Amino acid sequence: MIQSPASSKSIRPGPLVVIAAVVGVAAIGFAYTAGWLSPHRLTPKKLVSALAPPGGPALGHRRNHAKGICFTGTFEANGDGSALSKAQVFLRGQYPVVGRFNLGTAEANAADAMVRVRGLGISITTPDGQQWRSAMIDAPIFPVSTPQDFYELLTASASKDPDAMKNFIASHPGFTTFLGWAKNGTWTGSYAEERYNSLDSFLFVEGSGTKHPIRWSLIPAAQPVPISPEELAKRGPDYLEQEIAQRVAAGAQHWSLVITVANPGDPTADPNQAWPPDRRAVTVGTLTVQQIEPERDGPCRDINFDPTVLPAGITTSDDPVPAARSAAYSRSYNSRTAEASYYPRTETGAKQ
Repeated sequence: MIQSPASSKSIRPGPLVVIAAVVGVAAIGFAYTAGWLSPHRLTPKKLVSALAPPGGPALGHRRNHAKGICFTGTFEANGDGSALSKAQVFLRGQYPVVGRFNLGTAEANAADAMVRVRGLGISITTPDGQQWRSAMIDAPIFPVSTPQDFYELLTASASKDPDAMKNFIASHPGFTTFLGWAKNGTWTGSYAEERYNSLDSFLFVEGSGTKHPIRWSLIPAAQPVPISPEELAKRGPDYLEQEIAQRVAAGAQHWSLVITVANPGDPTADPNQAWPPDRRAVTVGTLTVQQIEPERDGPCRDINFDPTVLPAGITTSDDPVPAARSAAYSRSYNSRTAEASYYPRTETGAKQ
């Protein structure tokens, strides 16, 4: 189980890496909105409920990636993305960004070393009033292929049946690839040192109407420095937020936005399958994080990082996950805003 800061001192994080990964991905929420399972259709309400930890949801917080910190900055487009998409965000220029670094957990007070998955959400606004929102994580693939598979993962990870996860893995072999990353992938001691990936496939649309199946990643300028989860635990339960605040205060942090273009036949409907590394990659600009602000009164607090909020020139593909995530994010947003009294803003930061 993911522990609170008060209890994490008595637990060694190393042996819990796999468990943390399984529970952590339960915070990468989405909902199955299509009627494929009628009459027992999996609904946003059902799936968001499955995300809740044993003690219940953290009231007033996001039902997924509940622990996070806000940032503001810019996206500077270099113009190269305009060859793939007519979206204004790819025209050469600088556009404001509001974002959020976060942990893949439903526990708002989880200790950093207990959570394997880290995330980054961004909202870029262009002068034409359109927005591009994206919610990315540091894993190279999504744990499973479909929303239904994800719900079954949540159910298995919460089950008291000792064979539940073993049976789940046996029937979902693609999950073993994700587990390989969870167990053997590099941990770092900073949000600034992570690569964040869309995982889902989208379509870039040219002015002529030509469509390109793509995925994207944010590649850090900061050199990743490996750290063990045991060492991370020694630095404190909230070290990642403290570190990124100090790092950005000392100097803005940068990521290159790289668009990967699919070849014909590459899987676009399955985020559990990576594309071959030799696919065309286009660097279209730079994300710069300039200021960190606590979430309680920060500009990201009320942003729903819905991955289907897209400008003209970007659209969803046959990947079912973005639309499903959108439905769950909406339900999560409605719940947490109705519970605002459980997560009150400070007096100086109160909004009318």
